[in-house]
Amino acid sequence: MRIIKTLVATVALTAITLACVAQEEDEGPEMFTYATYFECGGGPITAADDVIAEDYERLDGLVDDGSIAHWGWMAHHTGGKWQRIFYHQAESLEALLDGSDAIQGDNDDDDEEAADDADAADDADDDGPTFGSVCSQHDDYIWQVENGNGGDTRGEAGFSVYHVCDMSREDRADEIVDEHVAPILNKMVEEGTLSSWGWSSHVVGGRFRRLQTMTAPDHKSLLAARGAAITAIYDGDGEVGDEFSEICGPHVDYMWDILHEK
Repeated sequence: MRIIKTLVATVALTAITLACVAQEEDEGPEMFTYATYFECGGGPITAADDVIAEDYERLDGLVDDGSIAHWGWMAHHTGGKWQRIFYHQAESLEALLDGSDAIQGDNDDDDEEAADDADAADDADDDGPTFGSVCSQHDDYIWQVENGNGGDTRGEAGFSVYHVCDMSREDRADEIVDEHVAPILNKMVEEGTLSSWGWSSHVVGGRFRRLQTMTAPDHKSLLAARGAAITAIYDGDGEVGDEFSEICGPHVDYMWDILHEK
């Protein structure tokens, strides 16, 4: 239905997400993520999931035709106030913004059709909660993927660490990840302990400056892998681990159910 597509498009356009499909800088093109983190308290969250699910086929088609590189919809499992993530990715900032237009769809219709859609939205309110009423608040971010191992291998359970960092020393944090963390996490992916991991830097958004992601087939194995990774990183070189914590110490953890990705 057009009203559903228009609603999803409007939400996605106002958004800037997530859970990231990371790639090694020297193994492929740059990747940027346009992410929206939703707070949902205006009704049953499954109503918002249903709206997005009705647009799966169209959004998957945007990946198939090259309009965007990836997109996804993720649900809160454990963590803070964010309860849903919508994201899409592209290989440049320009392509990322073009992807937003593609997600928005054809909005060049005349005012009469726009008015008809508004009337339809009002009618929908009488039948139940809309996406906007359920998930009425959000935070927007654009991330640049800096490091990681991902692609089509992501698991169904995700773990995200949103770091607050000393901006004057962020580059050093990236070096530590590249030199000390990446080899450990890449090995875990190769062994099948993790499905994927990623490290992204802030481009636009709020106070979080770096984003670390991991995925695995389920949450129990994900937590076990995360614990093993922390032990390996800090036991391997405690001084470097302490240095990283000094640069990017404050953080917020989230666990996610990955409902759909393409």
